[in-house]
Amino acid sequence: MSSKGKKTVNVDTNMPDLPKRTILAMTFGFMGINMAFSLQSSQMSRICQTIGANPNNLGFFFIFPPLMGMIVQPLLGKYSDRTWNRFGRRMPYLLFGAPLAALVLIMLPFSGSFGFGYGSLLAMIYAMFAICFMDLFSNVCMQPFRMIVGDMVNNKQKNFAWSWQQVFSNAGGILATLLPFIFTMFGMSNTAKKGVVPNSVIWAYLVSAALLLVTCFATVFSVHEYDPATYAKYHGIDIQKKQNSVSLWHLVKTAPKAFWTINLVQLFSWFATMYTWTYTTGTIARRVWHTANPVTASYQAAGNWYGVMTAVSSIAGVVYGIFYAKTKPNHRKQWYAFGTILGAIALIAEAVVTNKWLDIGAAVLSGIWGFTLSTVPFTLLTSSLNGENEGAYLGLFNVGICVPQILASVLSFAIFPLVRHYQPAMLIIGGVALIIGAACVFLIHEGVDVQKAERNSVGTAK
Repeated sequence: MSSKGKKTVNVDTNMPDLPKRTILAMTFGFMGINMAFSLQSSQMSRICQTIGANPNNLGFFFIFPPLMGMIVQPLLGKYSDRTWNRFGRRMPYLLFGAPLAALVLIMLPFSGSFGFGYGSLLAMIYAMFAICFMDLFSNVCMQPFRMIVGDMVNNKQKNFAWSWQQVFSNAGGILATLLPFIFTMFGMSNTAKKGVVPNSVIWAYLVSAALLLVTCFATVFSVHEYDPATYAKYHGIDIQKKQNSVSLWHLVKTAPKAFWTINLVQLFSWFATMYTWTYTTGTIARRVWHTANPVTASYQAAGNWYGVMTAVSSIAGVVYGIFYAKTKPNHRKQWYAFGTILGAIALIAEAVVTNKWLDIGAAVLSGIWGFTLSTVPFTLLTSSLNGENEGAYLGLFNVGICVPQILASVLSFAIFPLVRHYQPAMLIIGGVALIIGAACVFLIHEGVDVQKAERNSVGTAK
């Protein structure tokens, strides 16, 4: 594939097809990882408002998760690119990160359980640290799973691998987001005294933490990474040539065109995603249950319903993912634009419907968008890398995911008052952002720029 005279190639043509059971094993652990992230997206706004956070300040809490990812993932990618020991290349970080991620996951739902008081500064500070640590170690766990697909899966099987990673991810999301609803249905309390998180939410976090640990270790002990010589052979790397430690800044300067054009789409996509996480619970509570008071049973019922909607989205993503896994690699950009447009329709629909059952239709479209957002960009990117600094580039790519979330959170302090604190309006703004993002998809150029790949390999350490 070429564009404007620049030679581009697929560098993994020597890589063998992996058995499907190996691909399924290396993607299975994402089930537990996404249980953590799904609880973050579906319950974090609910928890923060339950302990007394002002809705106008929700953006402050949502700054911390992307900030942690922006710091951790590039460094983890850079150093894991050069980590080779008896446990593997990426797996040592997962062995370290999984137990800590499971431990810190259970901190947040106890934010109101230590007698700090409703809306107190201590409760807010505790929640802030809980969110930071939860996202820090969830990112440490998530990144190795993404990197190992880039390390071991050839271009022909990438659609299958990324699709099944997201299928397992959505399965975890289904379970995690349904847990508060299920626990309530079986008689567990879904309300608590003012400022305290209900037991239905606390136990959802406890169960998810246990399954995160189990699924991550299942992948660690069933997948064997390539040794350095085999990796070099399959990626066309000269193992005799001294591999310098390339600075992250050098990699940014010599990044392939696909890195920048995909990140342009990500700017609008993750801007919208942040407003989805922050304002959907409040939107459902206001438009369907006609309340904005987080202490009421109606608001907590809306929180449970958002969990059900998230589960429906995950189911839709699983079904769509099984279909997408069978598609050929030459129409990825079209699928990317299609999924993003469906996301825009979903957000605008969620902002205007007043019947909870109509929300289900929006959730289905949102699930297709969520699958697209979590798979296609990574497939396009890893198909445009030469294999030498893949972990570092995946980490840097996460910066392009985190920055728009931070930008959206900061801008919310100005935008939210402008729309008179009307949370549905924030979802409409997110939908408009997705329409712009879909238009930018066709600027993406997939494939390895050989000249830039050569420049990446001669960088000097800093």
